Amino acid sequence: MITHNDMVVAASAERCFQLAADVERWPAILSHYRWVRFRRRDGFGRGLVEMAARRMFGRVGYPVWWVSEMWADESVPVVRYRHVAGITKGMDVEWRFHDQGAHTRVEIVHDWSSGPRWPLVGRFAANRVIGPIFIHQVAGLTLAGIKRAAEGA
Repeated sequence: MITHNDMVVAASAERCFQLAADVERWPAILSHYRWVRFRRRDGFGRGLVEMAARRMFGRVGYPVWWVSEMWADESVPVVRYRHVAGITKGMDVEWRFHDQGAHTRVEIVHDWSSGPRWPLVGRFAANRVIGPIFIHQVAGLTLAGIKRAAEGA
């Protein structure tokens, strides 16, 4: 299962990267995030991070939760995650920032080739439900919120 979200943001790649990597601020700027906390901090945008959000179904939010190893590298710039706990354990996530002068194209790619380790239905669940219905929607809301914050809205 691979999901892809991208958006053009009227801000520098540096600004977009800083907002994306400063995950502890996300609940303040992203209304669908319930909490983000580091269980182990190895520096800015690095460590073991626990995240909880809501997948919105209209006005009703369904809680989602996961724990990831996080690596942010400003020199590239890129933010990477490896999910180590939660239903999406084993998923890799990469935020990419493409400088286009006055704008930045920000991409989020989720790669969960293994899917959940559920006999018979794991791949189906990942490809038909978890990826398109949960991951893609939460990532889209996250990216739209980062865009609003970066553009100062």
